[in-house]
Amino acid sequence: MNVFYKIRMMALRVALVSGLLTGLQLSADEFTEKELQGWTSEYQIVVKEGRQHFASPTLGTNGVACAQCHPNAANTHPETYPKFQKQLGKVITIAEMINWCIANPLEGERLDKNGKKMTALITYITEERRGVKLDPGKH
Repeated sequence: MNVFYKIRMMALRVALVSGLLTGLQLSADEFTEKELQGWTSEYQIVVKEGRQHFASPTLGTNGVACAQCHPNAANTHPETYPKFQKQLGKVITIAEMINWCIANPLEGERLDKNGKKMTALITYITEERRGVKLDPGKH
């Protein structure tokens, strides 16, 4: 087989597969109003839970709450993570920063990064910054 034939056959395969996949695609953004309401309701429950953890001194052992230094999640900037964080000397995620704050200023036990409390805290912090442009790495 010559090179041109191989190229044409490859192009034909790509076109065929592309055409087949296009015909099978489901739109990922088609939801019912009921689904959207349910998901929004669940999201708001987690935001509320995160706000409660954020305002509670129980994350640490010294009686300090996240909200004392960061009222309404001020100066948490979840939109800038991942980024280099001086205190840890490396690029980290917002979950790692939350754990640093819990372990150091709050003198508490680090949370499971995939746990329910961490998810709630990140959800609340992110909700407070809704509408702010993502800007990873920014200081």
